[in-house]
Amino acid sequence: MLHLNITPNPAGSILVIYTGGTLGMVYDRSADPAKTGQLMPFDFSQVIEKVPEIGRLDFDVSLINLEPIIDSSDVKPTVWVRLAQTIETHYDQFDSFVILHGTDTMAYTASALSFMLTNLGKPVILTGAQLPIGVARTDARENLLTALEIAADRQDGRPAVPEVCIYFNSLLLRGNRAKKRESVHFNAFHSENYPHLAMAGVRIEYNRPFIARQDMALPFSISTAVDDNVTILKLFPGIKPAVINAVLAIPGLRGVVLETFGAGNVPTDAWLAEALRAAIARGVVIVNVSQCEGGRVTQGQYQTSTRLQQIGVVSGADMTTEAAITKLMVLLGQETDTKSIERQFGQSMRGEMGN
Repeated sequence: MLHLNITPNPAGSILVIYTGGTLGMVYDRSADPAKTGQLMPFDFSQVIEKVPEIGRLDFDVSLINLEPIIDSSDVKPTVWVRLAQTIETHYDQFDSFVILHGTDTMAYTASALSFMLTNLGKPVILTGAQLPIGVARTDARENLLTALEIAADRQDGRPAVPEVCIYFNSLLLRGNRAKKRESVHFNAFHSENYPHLAMAGVRIEYNRPFIARQDMALPFSISTAVDDNVTILKLFPGIKPAVINAVLAIPGLRGVVLETFGAGNVPTDAWLAEALRAAIARGVVIVNVSQCEGGRVTQGQYQTSTRLQQIGVVSGADMTTEAAITKLMVLLGQETDTKSIERQFGQSMRGEMGN
């Protein structure tokens, strides 16, 4: 473990967990013409050279590299488990945690961790960057420094934001409510169905009514059993029975996130309802989320969704697809009883869905 600020400080301590991603990249300046200009990971123990402002912070910062360093496109549930275990191992040593992560799958990781960390009483903030830390116009410095400040902040002696969050481009978002929407602009993440938790300008302004309140007396624990025998099935006009049947016939399939139209609507073709009903009868949990980024499933509002409710499809309300698929993985890892999983999925566990 690397200690970037080794002077004991009563202001608190933060563990930074580096997984990879654009933030920790620099351009290759080697003499090889074939490599010049390519992005490559740099030795993150030298981060103080790239962000010297860290040395002026009034709290301790320690760093762990999650080996091997990976592109976020390669993140799998095993990485979520390692992150949860790392937080559990160091939970009593540190006041908060910052995870440096690639942007492509950051919303999945934030959602998964929110369900895997039970009775979390400390900040876990994910951040990253759209430009490498070694570039003059990089957003990495501001994202990293402000994520550290928010992680260290306390209100009335308690952590200011005791939940899993994403900080990016001045906004702090609930992790399981965030989605990536941009690949070329700095405002990479948004949260259509839940207000931001904080906005960083000259001052950091917290949106306190929307921040989770935790009972600090409850014991922290993690869930590491994650079942990835799930899939996402996005409907589109003209989708064929062969496509639906092939997906639902995947060997070992236990859960499906069905991305539907509007308020949870599907085509009225009898074959579709029958295919979904047969899968549910086999014990496959099927949940309904809207394809609309700001959408909310209201099964039964229209005739086209009433049938789903009748056959046992579970409403995902206003959940994101990222939250729905990771919540399903965690619940399936913990439970074998289908009815219990369906019941728990329909209830908010970590503020991922509205009432």
